[in-house]
Amino acid sequence: MYLVKRINLLKGIFTPILLMGGVTLLGTLGYILIEGFNFLEALYMTVITIASVGFSEVRPLSDAGRIFTIFLIMLNLGLFTYFITQLSRFFFDLEFIKRYKMIKMENSIQKLKDHVIICGFGRNGKESAQVLHDNKIPFVVLEEKNDLDNDLSFEVPYFMKGDATKDEALVEAGVHNARAIIITLPVDADNLFVVLTAKQLNPNITIITRASQDSSIKKLKIAGANNVIMPDKIGGAHMATLVMLPDVVELLSILSTKNNTEFRVAELKAYKNISLSELDLWKKTNCTILGIKDETNHYTINPPSSYNISSGQRIIVMGSDEQIENAKKLL
Repeated sequence: MYLVKRINLLKGIFTPILLMGGVTLLGTLGYILIEGFNFLEALYMTVITIASVGFSEVRPLSDAGRIFTIFLIMLNLGLFTYFITQLSRFFFDLEFIKRYKMIKMENSIQKLKDHVIICGFGRNGKESAQVLHDNKIPFVVLEEKNDLDNDLSFEVPYFMKGDATKDEALVEAGVHNARAIIITLPVDADNLFVVLTAKQLNPNITIITRASQDSSIKKLKIAGANNVIMPDKIGGAHMATLVMLPDVVELLSILSTKNNTEFRVAELKAYKNISLSELDLWKKTNCTILGIKDETNHYTINPPSSYNISSGQRIIVMGSDEQIENAKKLL
């Protein structure tokens, strides 16, 4: 694959080089057949003719040889112009640099691990990328139609042009090593296809996808999506909640998106059975337990001290990096 990409990098100048080589071969064979030159003499005569350097002939030419030379010069006039034009366009129109940067980026993506793939870079895709960037989570944007905007308020280090419904595009985006994929394509059928493809390529990947229709939610979950989001429905509910509990909504938004060494919300997996009173997480680590998710995906919000944690359950905690690391050791 790497060799093929390197060859494709230079394919813009393959045609003029092949044509130039073909004319050189034609001239060499012509002088051998018409004038009886040996290979070196014929090659030398061809090169000085098509290069128009004006060196003297190897031997005096016959009438047939002169006619052939005229033909070779006329042929070379058009070919040489084409060759220089293509060569200049390839190097000076930045086409070579764009292709080189693209291949270099693709090679860098293959080295990524535990990153997030964002399929589609519309409004939802950009918002997802913004949050991931702010929380220093590596991500790859896979977009088919639109180019990367120059006026973005954040940097997108990995941007690929490609169709997310194609296996090859997801593989090049590093789906085998990705921790999650966010699918924001506008058509539910395309989202469904990407969910199926991503799950097949990486059964352990977390899949978050958008849906436009209520009827698509069940299908997307059956296909393998972990979460299905309807942006319009969430937006409407968010606005209504802002009317009732504006400060609470703002706080929850900060809790869900802020992530640094001083504060973050994290999921911890329990590896033993223990009660919250015995664990005493707040006293020992200063971590705050927000909720617990059991094996049936049921959440217990603000669990009482009498709650018994079972091995395998997920504990959602809030604290600094140091506090969360200490909590992991206790679990």
